[in-house]
Amino acid sequence: MSGFLTSSPQRTQSHTEKGHRGNHTIVKNSSRFTNWILLLAVPAFFFLWKLAAFGLIGADEPRYAQVAREMLARHDWVTPTLGGIPWLEKPPLYYWQAMIAFRFFGVSDWTARLPSVFDAFLMVLGVYWFLRRFRSGSELDGALVLATSVGIVGFARAASTDMPLTATFTIAMLAWYAWFERGDKKYLAEFYAFLALASLAKGPIAPFLAGVLILIFAAVQRSAKIALKTLWIPGLLLGCAIALPWYCLVQLRNPQFFHEFIMEHNLARFGSNLYHHPEPFWYYIPVTFLGWVPWSIIAIATLVTMIRQLRNQVGDTLRTFLLIWIGVVVIFFSMSQSKLPGYVLPMIPAGAILITRFVSGQSSEKIATWLQFLLSASHALLGGALVFAALVVQYLVLEHRVPWDAAGVPLIVATVLAVAILVLLVRFDSRALRLATLVPTILAFAIAMRFGALRLDETLSARPVANELANLDSHHLPVAVFLAPRETEFGLAFYRNQIISNYQMRQIPPGEHIVVAAQGFQRSIAKESGRNVTHLGNFPPQKLEYFYVAAH
Repeated sequence: MSGFLTSSPQRTQSHTEKGHRGNHTIVKNSSRFTNWILLLAVPAFFFLWKLAAFGLIGADEPRYAQVAREMLARHDWVTPTLGGIPWLEKPPLYYWQAMIAFRFFGVSDWTARLPSVFDAFLMVLGVYWFLRRFRSGSELDGALVLATSVGIVGFARAASTDMPLTATFTIAMLAWYAWFERGDKKYLAEFYAFLALASLAKGPIAPFLAGVLILIFAAVQRSAKIALKTLWIPGLLLGCAIALPWYCLVQLRNPQFFHEFIMEHNLARFGSNLYHHPEPFWYYIPVTFLGWVPWSIIAIATLVTMIRQLRNQVGDTLRTFLLIWIGVVVIFFSMSQSKLPGYVLPMIPAGAILITRFVSGQSSEKIATWLQFLLSASHALLGGALVFAALVVQYLVLEHRVPWDAAGVPLIVATVLAVAILVLLVRFDSRALRLATLVPTILAFAIAMRFGALRLDETLSARPVANELANLDSHHLPVAVFLAPRETEFGLAFYRNQIISNYQMRQIPPGEHIVVAAQGFQRSIAKESGRNVTHLGNFPPQKLEYFYVAAH
């Protein structure tokens, strides 16, 4: 599949007359300007557009945002707290970033997501710089593949620790490879600095994965010197100077930190199902390829070809490094007893670079015409499928199914688009791949956000619930939950900025208060509280009811 992506600067230069230097400069500058527009505009669209179209969802987003808000209110940059109680599950990098965003732009769900947006932008620019410096000609495509991958887009728009970890780990590993290839110690210093930041993003998992990756790479290269030279004392001191102060301070102020953070939220999370996220061993295989959508078909061809080349000892060391990177992350977390999609996010950038290297003509292996047509057809079907899913997104969110009796028009639109993509790829060969991928992906994302954001907000976020409570409660009374999802509990804590009591934990406010409960439990609330209970209303999309509980 040689030439499946093309680099604009190279194509412009190859079609410019040598003697017309003035025209060459104009065209070259125009090409660079266009590339920079794409480099900035595409990530901006996917990461920022309608960033707050739906509220914080799940338990983690509002919980992390509220922790940052409480730290800012206390002017405490050391101990994370939730409801005034130390919350020691995660290191502080996301909290620090969110505190800065809150300080300058105010507290909101939009600003709570800005740290991940910033980190994703930084990572995309880091990949662009790395490819421009070390594999010139494919830098723009590498950045665009990364910026449009579903996994990156999803977590770039989430208030969580996954994107800070992925961005810092990615930049660290690219800096390490830059040092390996050029021998310049400034890259090794950058490696240690960003690895320290990665350990502040999610803990010791970052240096552990980096160490395993480097050791395996050194073994494959049959050179122990690679690993030994990595242990550079100035770099180690730099990394320690960045990461250790917080770990020392938080331990001094919170003696339980080591047990809670290391023993429970790292070792126990990996070795047991303590946090109830069990999945089969093969769980991350489909998750990995879903993370690379819309490039998943090409990713499969890339991995098959690159692994074959690795087995035959064909290809450069960067391919070997990237394959090991992907394998280490996926295999390690596959062994974990607790699995969540975000755990393998750090391997997506490695895959994006590998995909770019493959499709930009760097593969030394020729692909048969029939196989190239099959890949083009599969890629076109995937593009059509994305638009189809976007057109029926409301049904997918509300009913978790596709109503085929109402899917006629979306199916026709998706089919026509898939055929158009295939014709484009066949007619113009690889030169059309960037256009044939970006257009349906942008279209699908725009449609999904336009028609699906409101449904996501209504069904998965506590924001509309908090808005209804605000209309019912002019005195900002205490709020408790009863048999409501924990996503509702943490979401209300953020949107109302107050501690939410839980009836199931015998946390019943002493005075008058409001209860948000699952439908049909008014008598149970009256029995638990021993007071008069008045029904205030309900919220059908999340099957919740509101009650006023009088004081004693």
